[in-house]
Amino acid sequence: MRKIILIISILVLILVTSLVKNSTKKIEDQIFVINENIRLLEVDYGNVLLEYNYLSSPKKLLQYQSQYFENDLVKIDILKIKRITKHNEDRFIITDFTKRPSSNE
Repeated sequence: MRKIILIISILVLILVTSLVKNSTKKIEDQIFVINENIRLLEVDYGNVLLEYNYLSSPKKLLQYQSQYFENDLVKIDILKIKRITKHNEDRFIITDFTKRPSSNE
């Protein structure tokens, strides 16, 4: 009787151990996939951040202006900019750029 209980308990322990091992393996695989995705996203984030900081710095923008546009770019007062919106097929409305277009126009 003791031998049967001992054999059954050993088999149960082996079964439980294999179930725990399989579930642990699945969890490790999921963790690996998530870590790889995070690593790829961190690389992309680093590249985008570097590109943004490099291309949008004021020094770089001034350099690009002088390199590509020379004297083509001039400062304009934003209050002088107008917005043209189409009201009907034959009617356009001109408003200040800084004002929001009203819905009843």
